Amino acid sequence: MTKKTFNFVGLLIAVMLLIVMESFAGRRILFIGDSVTDGGWGNSAGLAKPTSERNLWDQNHIYGHSYMMLCAAHYQSERPDMNVEFLNRGISGDDLSRLEKRWEEDVIRLHPDVLSLLVGTNDIHYYLQAHEKKPFDFAGWEKRYRDLLDRARKQNPKVELLLGTPFVAKVGKIGKADDYAMRDSLIAQLDTIVCHIAHDYNATLLRNDLLFAGLKGEKSHWIW
Repeated sequence: MTKKTFNFVGLLIAVMLLIVMESFAGRRILFIGDSVTDGGWGNSAGLAKPTSERNLWDQNHIYGHSYMMLCAAHYQSERPDMNVEFLNRGISGDDLSRLEKRWEEDVIRLHPDVLSLLVGTNDIHYYLQAHEKKPFDFAGWEKRYRDLLDRARKQNPKVELLLGTPFVAKVGKIGKADDYAMRDSLIAQLDTIVCHIAHDYNATLLRNDLLFAGLKGEKSHWIW
C-alpha cells in the first residue's frame, strides 16, 4: 500500500473518528449510496441487486471492498470490545430517486445512530444520457435530498450525519467522453448544494471532490 493510499485511508478514518468519539459503544453505523459505497457487498458479483437479494450472513463478504469496508475494518479490529455494528447499503447505479424508493427499508427500519450518505454522480450521468434535456433541476434535487435526511431525523432525532460530496475522476470511458467537462461542471454544482446542506444539518462533510482533484498521479490508481 502506497503512502498516498495511507493518506486517503487516514482521512476517511479521521472523519469517522470525529463522528463516533462520544458514546461509541454499541452504535449502528450505516453507509448508503451508489457504486462507490457498494463495493460488491453481500456477494452481489458487481450487480445492482437490492438488499433482499444479497447475502446478509456471510461475514467474509458482508462489507464489500469500498471505503466503507476500510472504516469498518479499522474500528472493529482496533476496538472489538465496543461492539459497533456497520452496515453497507450502497447499490451500484443508484441516484436520488432510487434511494427514495428504498429509504424506508434500507435506512428508516434499520434505526442507524450514524448515517453516511454519498449520492449524486449517477443523477448527472442519467441526465446526460437523456435524449431530450431540460435544465437539471438543482432546486428539486436539493429538496429531495433534504427530505431524506428529515425522514432519518424524524425516526431518530439524534442521528449523526456524514455527507460526502459526489465527484467524477477522469478515468475510463467517462473520462474520455466528450461530455466530461459538462459532467464535471454539473457535479460541482451538486457539491455546492451538499456543502450547504451539511452546514444546515450540522453534519460532518467529506469533500470527495476536493480530495480527488488534489490527488497526484493517475486517477485510476484511486478509482478505476
